[in-house]
Amino acid sequence: MEYKKLLDDMENKPGFFKHNNYHVEKATEEECIIRADLTENSMNPYGIAHGGFIFGLGDVVMGMLARSTGRAAVTLNASINYLKPGTGKYLLATAEMIKNGKTTCVLRANIYNDKEELVATMDSNYYYIG
Repeated sequence: MEYKKLLDDMENKPGFFKHNNYHVEKATEEECIIRADLTENSMNPYGIAHGGFIFGLGDVVMGMLARSTGRAAVTLNASINYLKPGTGKYLLATAEMIKNGKTTCVLRANIYNDKEELVATMDSNYYYIG
């Protein structure tokens, strides 16, 4: 699937991306940034962004960057460090490629609140399929 079509599909078709109010801010082969608008559906019972919501945001931004290589990729494993409560109007996730190999790649994501404070860091390995 062409990368531009993938981006259009993620933004416009029903599914996880749209359901969670994720929006592509920037998507290139070098950098991917996704904004997640926080709503009451994003929150845990304590009124902060749910850990799964934050994890999903990190996984999506890294998966999109892996996909920018022109190859489909799936998550092999991932770990997250929650550093600060996810509060505010939105969260912003950035991804960087650490190593791009033949069959796998290693990526890192940083997730910030709307005050540009670091909320979480995430590392993941992806496996290229197809």
